[in-house]
Amino acid sequence: MKRAFDFILALFLILLFLPIFIILSLCIYFTMGSPILFRQLRPGLHEKIFTIYKFRTMSEEKDANGGLLSDDIRLGRLGMFIRSTSLDELPQLFNILNGDMSFVGPRPLLVDYLSLYNENQKKRHDVLPGVTGWAQVNGRNAISWEEKFELDLWYVEHHSFWLDIKILWLTLLKVIKRSGISSTNSVTAEKFGEANG
Repeated sequence: MKRAFDFILALFLILLFLPIFIILSLCIYFTMGSPILFRQLRPGLHEKIFTIYKFRTMSEEKDANGGLLSDDIRLGRLGMFIRSTSLDELPQLFNILNGDMSFVGPRPLLVDYLSLYNENQKKRHDVLPGVTGWAQVNGRNAISWEEKFELDLWYVEHHSFWLDIKILWLTLLKVIKRSGISSTNSVTAEKFGEANG
């Protein structure tokens, strides 16, 4: 039931938001150039590695020495708008169609984190990762890594179709209110390894 719901809703939303896909792609191309999409390897169900897709929000501007400028500078107005409205997540609809992700589940984190998890934290990979999740509607970047993992594991143990509907509704409210969004002073979340020494 969950897979059928994910597939049908993802396909419907891709068709519905096709004009937005086109407009955003053109805006990104003419302000930041190519590539339009940000691609990164992430661990999914049972730690299977897949490529996650997002709209690119940062330019490749470099300093005189050839190093990338700070995230704050490279984000820019367009990137901040795309992030603050969560439009950068739209390409993950194709991840859902592919079966690599679900609408709801623990967020897929960096591959580098896999070696840092304890046995309990690894259970977050017992379900498909999601575009949104229980941790995202209960604090997102405002809570500690330990709290995020506790919320992810609670979801793994209690997930149901109706809980997914509740999380999707709460996510929609947060997007409308644009709450839980990082400011330009903190555009990159603290890494798990850094937060744990």
